[in-house]
Amino acid sequence: MAGREKRKRVAAALDDDDDEHRRLRRKQEEAENLLRRIRGLVRWVAGEVAAGRSPSVALHRYQNYCAAPAGSPWSVGLPRVSSRLALPSRCFRFSPPFVCACSACSYDVPVGTYVLSLLHRDSHASRLNVLLRVLLVVQQLLQQNKHCSKRDIYYMYPSIFQEQAVVDRAINDICILFQCSRHNLNVVPVANGLVMGWIRFLEGEKKVYCIMNVNAAFTIPVSIEAIKDVVSVADYILVVEKETVFQRLANDKFCERNRCIVITGRGYPDIPTRRFLRYLVEQLHLPAYCLVDADPYGFDILATYKFGSLQLAYDANFLRVPGIRWLGVFTSDFEDYCLPDCCLLDLSSEDRRKAEGILSRCYLNSEAPQWRLELAAMLQKGVKFEIEALSARSISFLSEEYIPQKIKQGRYI
Repeated sequence: MAGREKRKRVAAALDDDDDEHRRLRRKQEEAENLLRRIRGLVRWVAGEVAAGRSPSVALHRYQNYCAAPAGSPWSVGLPRVSSRLALPSRCFRFSPPFVCACSACSYDVPVGTYVLSLLHRDSHASRLNVLLRVLLVVQQLLQQNKHCSKRDIYYMYPSIFQEQAVVDRAINDICILFQCSRHNLNVVPVANGLVMGWIRFLEGEKKVYCIMNVNAAFTIPVSIEAIKDVVSVADYILVVEKETVFQRLANDKFCERNRCIVITGRGYPDIPTRRFLRYLVEQLHLPAYCLVDADPYGFDILATYKFGSLQLAYDANFLRVPGIRWLGVFTSDFEDYCLPDCCLLDLSSEDRRKAEGILSRCYLNSEAPQWRLELAAMLQKGVKFEIEALSARSISFLSEEYIPQKIKQGRYI
């Protein structure tokens, strides 16, 4: 009997090794294919310039939402949206159901094409120059199987790039041009997110055993590809907007009393945090809940997790978590939990503009109408409050009552 169990364990270990070898081989093949395509483009550009011709590079444009045009049923009371985001009125149905009807809101369909050419104007030449310089750095990274950050690339040619945003745009252009994600370029960000709770995994050769001390914070891995051997006994994943709330839960030993994994992106989530959350949801098949401030910026962070960001719309399908649930805090929670008036703040003019801009996004009507109603109620009441306001009830009210009761009673959207 013991021999049979031992053989099963050995067979399972061998299967895991085979899976790991296949994964590494597939990653290597993808890198080699991308490297061939980059070399091909660089040779073509060099050949065009040497022949006295002006090379032109076509870049698709993507967006994960369009803004409601004036006159649409849900734009009443909202300001006219920027022409950069607005789409023709034919994109919307003006009879029930009032939803966006165009392919421009698809996460993988381009909405147009932008052509960079040396013949057009100086700004095109400068952007193409930056793109090629960054592309050469990426080529070196892939050839040597090394990684660097966007900041590293900027400091290679600071007098040419002028600012970090120029490098960021070039990296996005390259991803769109070669239809890949940023991590495929071996350009890695500095991880900002934190995780704690009932989970353990390997990050390369590094052991990340959160489960040994479920209230201790661990940095979220930079590269999802380095994660393996994930084990968890959690019942759900809780995403909190801010590190202060994360630390409140840690101090209250929230994870000791609740079998869960807690993640924070410390504000707007970076790419590693969003990829890590999506990875856990897919691998562990756990529900994910999100807790943000009851203000327009908290809502925008929530929307980033669920729908993706406009800047990385071309990669939204690989970053977003469509099934994430909004746990709170809601504007209605202020009255439901009898919080003192001193916790309530008036929406500023900037808050109002932010909320109105979010309300005009088409995906709220098509995919999260109840979320939109909550945000509209906030705007109508003209008030906001933060998660920490719940501590006015008691210092540990958030961890001992608010979160567990809401999840148990299904009081989320």
